[in-house]
Amino acid sequence: MSKYKALVIGGSAGSFPLVIQILASLPANFPMPIFLCLHRLKHIRSGYLEALSIKSKITIVEPQDKQTIKPGIAYLAPSNYHMLIELGNTISLSTDEMVKYSRPSIDLTFETAGYVYKDKMVGIMLSGANTDGAEGMRKSIERGAYAVAQNPEEATIRTMPDAAINAAKMDQILPIDAICKFINELAK
Repeated sequence: MSKYKALVIGGSAGSFPLVIQILASLPANFPMPIFLCLHRLKHIRSGYLEALSIKSKITIVEPQDKQTIKPGIAYLAPSNYHMLIELGNTISLSTDEMVKYSRPSIDLTFETAGYVYKDKMVGIMLSGANTDGAEGMRKSIERGAYAVAQNPEEATIRTMPDAAINAAKMDQILPIDAICKFINELAK
């Protein structure tokens, strides 16, 4: 069984089809929670979760504040809310100030998950158009998290993976097909 207890995925522009590909590749019995922090338009409240769910064998939810974290569920940061991972196995939602023009903030999700899960966390940075997530990834790596960035050469917009790579030493830099394979190895 994998030593990891949580998977955190961050992305923005260009990441949506990648997340669909990742979710479609996972077995129904994926053994850990997945936290999806993806930038999206704040005024569009429906359709995003449903589109992600079409090919996924695991359940995807937009969590409520103080919701208990369960293995095998993908938690999608709700539109216009920061998603924070808390000690005590819960998720906290916040409408605090935007971070790097973003709410949800990938930085905050990575940082809080790193604080809770330490070396039991895997963080993955996908395509995106700003540097949100790089600082949170760096902080989670300092706490022992295993870090993966999408290969910037294949990213639709390489700013996010480049920023993560420049902020801290990634354990792996992979194309999306290899990311899917890597995540599936975690399930074994």
